[in-house]
Amino acid sequence: MSVSFTTGGDRVAAAACADPAAGDGTPFDAWIADRRARVERALDRTLAPADSHPARLHEAMRYAALGGGKRIRALLVHAAGEALGAPAGALDCAAGAVELIHAYSLVHDDLPCMDNDVLRRGRPTVHVVYGEALAMLVGDALQALAFESLAAAADEGVDARTTVSMIAELARASGSVGMAGGQAIDLASVGVALPADALEDMHRRKTGALLAASVRLGGACGQRAGVSMPALARYADAVGLAFQIVDDILDVEGDSVTLGKTAGKDADADKPTYVSTLGLEAARTLAGRLRLQAHEAIAPLGPRAGRLAALADRIVLRRA
Repeated sequence: MSVSFTTGGDRVAAAACADPAAGDGTPFDAWIADRRARVERALDRTLAPADSHPARLHEAMRYAALGGGKRIRALLVHAAGEALGAPAGALDCAAGAVELIHAYSLVHDDLPCMDNDVLRRGRPTVHVVYGEALAMLVGDALQALAFESLAAAADEGVDARTTVSMIAELARASGSVGMAGGQAIDLASVGVALPADALEDMHRRKTGALLAASVRLGGACGQRAGVSMPALARYADAVGLAFQIVDDILDVEGDSVTLGKTAGKDADADKPTYVSTLGLEAARTLAGRLRLQAHEAIAPLGPRAGRLAALADRIVLRRA
């Protein structure tokens, strides 16, 4: 694996990374489409039918969780798990769990008491369609369902002890030391010029924790997890932070139609971001360095980590 990185202009050059068709030979874009469809089917099975009682709650849960999104977290689960020989059914459980947690967080983030956003994944947000009170319950119910989904990995080839550890991993990533804690820091930091180390701490919790957990959960489903988990953990930490940095860049450079959410809302809300703290070019440089770190972390895993390498590239080089 070789990665080309340049500092002139502070941009990452295109990578000659591990073969993204590694594994079963499926081209990377086809693999992404297949795994996204697989995740959609798994979520469809996990969520209650829209007409089951209480119907409006179940309809709103399906609106929040199905039919949109990049599914980056689920793709990380599958890429890590497939690199370590994990059973496909177990990966469905873990991928569904992280996507349900992510969906719940978006529903709550968009509420008027939080970010007060009206657009998500190119559609009106849940509270706009279903009302604030029901949106709160949608988030609560999706969070609970995530742990039910993850617990089902015990029926898909993952031993009970590992399944319990995975549940604890997702709980930490979602709670006060992870995503919820990062959101609390974010709310308290409006109008505050955070130093770089405090900004990193906030984003490692707010966004990075669940992305990193996705990699670890996929790896934990695998048969060789004990040997490879340190490499996956280093990769996870790098891509988790890189994702947020690129989000901050896109919030400045992107548009609402392309992003599927309101562009420029962080600046409008006077929130500290990597762009406001470091500047645009320095933020790009940092994202590039984290991309390089991600590649280096999984280099010992060889060709089986090709899709993880390709996902790191997609995360840093994406335009939406």
